Amino acid sequence: MATAEKLAQVLHSRRCLLSVEEVAELLQVPVSWVYERTRRRGRDRLPGFHLGKYWRFDEAELRAWLECQRSGSGHA
Repeated sequence: MATAEKLAQVLHSRRCLLSVEEVAELLQVPVSWVYERTRRRGRDRLPGFHLGKYWRFDEAELRAWLECQRSGSGHA
């Protein structure tokens, strides 16, 4: 396998961490909405974690959460 192909596979397999601002942009909502969803309990809470004083969100987990919200299995 060529080096470029290996690099592409590694980059594709890496998890991408998103900031609050990036999540807000991705979901097309205000940053305040994202922060509010981090304080909720239950299924409609955004799947994120603190990294020091900063919130970070795993892109794959966020997309899975979004799919649950779309399918109606979460409480929106």
